[in-house]
Formats: sequence, C-alpha cells, structure tokens
Amino acid sequence: MRFRCALTLGFFLLSLVGEVAPAFAEGYKIALYVNTVSQNEEEYRSAEQAAKKYPDKIVFQTMPDNFMKEQETLIANAVSMVADKSVKAFIMNQAVPGAAAAFDKIRKERPDVLLIAINPAEQDVISSKADVVIQPDELAMGYKMIEQAKKFGAKVFVHYSFPRHMSYPLLARRRDILRQEAEKAGIKFVDATAPDPTGDAGLPGAQQFIIEDIPRKVAEYGKDTVFFSTNCGMQEPLIKTALEQGAMVVQQCCPSPFHAYPGALGIQIPPDKAGDVEYVISQIKEKIAAKGGSGRFSTWPVPAAMLSTAAAVEYSIAFAEGKTKGRNDPEALKAAFQKVLGSTGIDIHNYVEKTADGKEKLHENYYLILCDYITF
Repeated sequence: MRFRCALTLGFFLLSLVGEVAPAFAEGYKIALYVNTVSQNEEEYRSAEQAAKKYPDKIVFQTMPDNFMKEQETLIANAVSMVADKSVKAFIMNQAVPGAAAAFDKIRKERPDVLLIAINPAEQDVISSKADVVIQPDELAMGYKMIEQAKKFGAKVFVHYSFPRHMSYPLLARRRDILRQEAEKAGIKFVDATAPDPTGDAGLPGAQQFIIEDIPRKVAEYGKDTVFFSTNCGMQEPLIKTALEQGAMVVQQCCPSPFHAYPGALGIQIPPDKAGDVEYVISQIKEKIAAKGGSGRFSTWPVPAAMLSTAAAVEYSIAFAEGKTKGRNDPEALKAAFQKVLGSTGIDIHNYVEKTADGKEKLHENYYLILCDYITF
C-alpha cells in the first residue's frame, strides 16, 4: 500500500499542541512508553503533547536510560503499564531492543491491547509481535541522503555507527545503499565505527568521540564532507562540530528541525514558541547562516518521531472506539496521519523484507514514512 498526504504545517502544529480535545467514549486509556529526554527528546515531548491534548486518556512513562543493561526493568515496566484494564492500546517509541519480549508478555496477559511499535530495533521479528509498526523509511533514506549530499557538492560521506546498530537489518541495508549510491555519485564513503552509547563509556563517551573525530576527518578529507550517525545521542555534538569545522550534515538519524539542531546551535525556544516548527526552522537558518554554513545543512521539515507518536495516538483512539477494521487498518492509519501531517508531502508504504534466500516478503502491518528535505 502506498499513499501520499499533504496538509498545512499550521494544522500539524495545532494537532500536536492545540487545545485539549473533547472527551470521547469514557473508560479507556492509551499507554505511551517513550525514551528519556537524554536519549531522544522528541519522543519524550511527543508523549507530553499527547497527554496535554488528551489528559484523561493518555498515561506515559519513560524507559530506562541504559535499556540494554536494564532489560528486565524495561520489560517489567512495559507490562505494568497495561495492568490497568482500561488501557486499550500500548505505544512504544522507540521500540528499543527488548520491545519484542515486552510485547510477548503483554500479549499473554492482555491479548485485547493494541500494540504499536515505532522505530523498532528488532526489525526482523517486530511485525509478528506488534499489530502496527511505524518508522521512517531507512532504505529510501540511503538514496535520498546521497542525492542531497550531491546537491551540496559533497566529496566524502562519513557514516558513524557501531555493531549493535549494524545488527538491525534496515540500518545495515541502508548503510550498504549509502555506500553503493555514494560510489555511483563519485562520493567517497567512509564507514566509521563509533562507541556504543550503551557501552562502558556511556553516552558522554560516545559524544566526546564525535567531538574529537570530526576535526580529524575534516583534516583528512576536507570540508566538503557529510557527517551522519545512526544514534540519537550523537546528533547534537555532530551538528555542532560539523558546523564549527565547515563540514556538512544532510540529516539526523531521526530527521526533524527539533532533533538536536536547537541544542547544537544554542537556540532558546520561548514558551510561547514551544512546538512551533516554523519558528525553529527560522532560528536554525539564522544560526547556520551566521557561521557560514548556509546550503550545507538540512533535515525533514516535519518531526518524524513526534508525527509518528501523534498519528499512533489518533489511530489508537479510533481502535478503542471501535472505528477501525481490526487491529491493522491501513485506511484508518492513513486518516490518523492526515489528521496530524504538515505541509510537506509524505510517502507511506509497506516494508518489503529481502529474505536470506533473496526473496521478497511483504509486511502488511509495517509502515515506512519518507519526507522531502528542507535546506538551511
């Protein structure tokens, strides 16, 4: 299935942070299990905004920061969120490692609960565990990033990741696409290994590596070098250091004006501008221009993580009120996205897996989204 939507940016903002929505049928709740601010602020803020919009319906909780070492806690907290029988849907953003096991336990105890996984790590099994899966189209990004890098006049593309992320099928396939497309475009591809933020050095160690390594790479390859990392926690130092070094960034791992750009550029967002995409975009452009980086940085004009949560909430409401045709209803999901989408067109289609024997397997409940870029 593929469909294309285009609504106004203002409507997207109103949908996210507008007035409290009117109460619907009483007696149900939607549980949101999200990352902490330090791991991914957009995911956390998206839960806050959902709770603000539907205060009587939304309950949310954060995952452990070091979820890889606290798997038992991660899973136990997920199960505890659906202990309340009024919870009819469980949304996990991000669906980090451990989500599949958590969904299995929830399914065993509460088979009636709708399970939605956003941006999953366990991509090879998650569609069999969740009812609906949503994530940015990682594979198509491989083509789009090199197209954008070529428009920037890039000569080198540096891809930072680590073994845990490269064990994710879509991220590994995207890395291969990036390498392939870079070669076609005459751009040198550098596959660089960074520390895993969940390792012994933690997120601070991974961030420090980025701060120290980008200047080394620029000294080696020159300023017409695009830097990209697969990890959320690395985005802020990556953007900041790339700008200081005169390099390039085509997008973050989770593309959005809100993801890392404000922090990297020292943008203070006043309360009356919270969630204002157009304001943040104007501030980013101004800050980048002041440091001579215009035309060398870009992202999606729509916050992918926030959009996914908002659409998942609207879909869950429809499900809880009996307005969907089963657990996986493509048209109802389309309507949910239409309710919260911004002005830029978005493609949404099903994930097609390439199996070990070279065959293609369609996942009818696994939806991929892709936006155009905005260049600062």
